[in-house]
Amino acid sequence: MGNLLFNVTTAALMVLMFKAGMALLGPESIPQRRIPWAAVAVLAVAVAGVVTQLGWAGAMDAFDADPSRSGWWRPVTSVFMQNGGFLGGAWNIATLAVIAALAEWFWGRPLMICLFVAGILLPQHIDSLFMETSRSTDPRNFAGSSGATYFLAATLAAGLLLHAKNHKDRLLAIAAPVLGLAMWFAQENGHGLVVVYGFALGALVWGVGHRLIRTHPDPQQTPHITVGSLTATIRR
Repeated sequence: MGNLLFNVTTAALMVLMFKAGMALLGPESIPQRRIPWAAVAVLAVAVAGVVTQLGWAGAMDAFDADPSRSGWWRPVTSVFMQNGGFLGGAWNIATLAVIAALAEWFWGRPLMICLFVAGILLPQHIDSLFMETSRSTDPRNFAGSSGATYFLAATLAAGLLLHAKNHKDRLLAIAAPVLGLAMWFAQENGHGLVVVYGFALGALVWGVGHRLIRTHPDPQQTPHITVGSLTATIRR
């Protein structure tokens, strides 16, 4: 029962941040937006990681973040390994694809990549500074893209809070770190904690650089290939 509640609240937090991202961008604008090629590249690496796992029995031992093993690359490569079984891996890949696309459309390609990398590297350092000095020994934390994805999704919630023009959107945005903190204190759910970190960094980045961030497509510079045109082509 405890595992089921853990999974349900974790999924609910992601759905909440997805809704925040859609409210931030505007669902009606999605068909007009360019193909998020940086998000596609990140997704391709994640899929390649899964394929590597399926084809090589030693992939997890070589690339996970087990603290008992050495290797400077492990904090990065472990993100592209999945250890939640078929359903957990499918959830991680699907949410990464959607959140990376939304983040690229809002933040732009360079910032999306930077924030995703921050989601990989920053949480463990923040933990060591303010909360925990020892590395996790829970095998569930040795691999998986969910932490970086939730971190990136939280930056969208922060953008919505600072960009919203009505109370409903502001409440939706602030609900993400509030639920995240509640999950951390009630379940020690690390997803909730990285959401708080991502929200804080997203707010900082938006506050510093919002004048340079173009959040809506420019009708005078509509790309030849958009999400809408590609979808229409596929349906034919």
